[in-house]
Amino acid sequence: MKIVLEHVSKRYPNRNRKVGGVFTAVDDFNLTIPDGKLIGLLGPSGCGKSTTLNMICGLETPTEGKIWFGDTDVTNLSPELRGVGMVFQSYALYPHMTVQENIMFPLGNLKGEDKLSKEEMLRRVKHAASLVQIEELLERKPSEMSGGQQQRVAIARALVKTPKVLLLDEPLSNLDARLRLSTREEIRRIQRETGITTIFVTHDQEEAMSICDEIVVMEAGFIRQVGRPQDVYDEPENLFVSKFLGTPPINVFDAEVQDGRLLIGDAVMFDVPGVPNGPVVAAVRPEGFIVDNKGPLVCGLDLVERMGRDKSVVATHPKLTSARQIRAIIDSDVHVDSHVDTVRFALRRPKTRLFDVQTGERVHFPGEEVVREYQRQKKATS
Repeated sequence: MKIVLEHVSKRYPNRNRKVGGVFTAVDDFNLTIPDGKLIGLLGPSGCGKSTTLNMICGLETPTEGKIWFGDTDVTNLSPELRGVGMVFQSYALYPHMTVQENIMFPLGNLKGEDKLSKEEMLRRVKHAASLVQIEELLERKPSEMSGGQQQRVAIARALVKTPKVLLLDEPLSNLDARLRLSTREEIRRIQRETGITTIFVTHDQEEAMSICDEIVVMEAGFIRQVGRPQDVYDEPENLFVSKFLGTPPINVFDAEVQDGRLLIGDAVMFDVPGVPNGPVVAAVRPEGFIVDNKGPLVCGLDLVERMGRDKSVVATHPKLTSARQIRAIIDSDVHVDSHVDTVRFALRRPKTRLFDVQTGERVHFPGEEVVREYQRQKKATS
């Protein structure tokens, strides 16, 4: 099912009556979600992603704009008529019911020509349970199950009605790290097997990047960027997106362009032809640092952490603005003397991005296009 949101906004009255006015949770949201894709709504708490999901589901009505499922305008259609399955953060399972009864519950509410026989309901329950691999747990109560198993029951309950759209609102946030990893892989597998258009809401960028076909990065009710996860990571359109995506986070420096050269402090990093003179923000991914005894970027060395296949070099620099420390990720076989006070880096141009100091928007320079084209050709031939 293709979903289209046209100029959708959601405003609430300000709770502070003395101030008055309205609070805008979602502002002029425009998005097309192709049929059969898994799309992630990603952003910090309070950015409007759950509100957007609730408007798609029908739990909230847009203040402005329209929502389309295929050729049908569902803006004012009640939730039960939209053909959606919803999975909440809290699972919302009935504790006194068995797994089978919990999964079957939505089918028991069907009326008229949609009403199913007991045999058909049991067939659908078993099919939904097999999709999430909990066939052997149908007689258990929720209290007898782990968090991951309960989450699978919640997903099966959403799938049992064979919905046109599956909506997942931070479904993994109550699980521990190991369960989150296995459950998100299950969500991806189920989505591919069923082909259901799925919208996955999360504030965890690693979750979104690992399983989604596309991600929608949101901030304060606005869409900041839409694209394939790796493309958004590699080519952020603004400073917010570059800082939000990535673990460890991107390293941000106060920098300056002088006569076509990028300077951090007094050190020249590399040429940036075509960029006007003046201050810029230089953002470098952790993997964008090269340990080089003759490198131009001289940093105070705090710590070298060994992490198996990689090393994390923790350092400081007076022009660093995003955090107190640089975290550079390098290969484990690169030697770094942890007994000295300084470490020198060169920067990888493909992992360095420039942004406007005032607007935070991306500043492009001609050399970037050459590097990107080389990378595209390399991927195409590999």
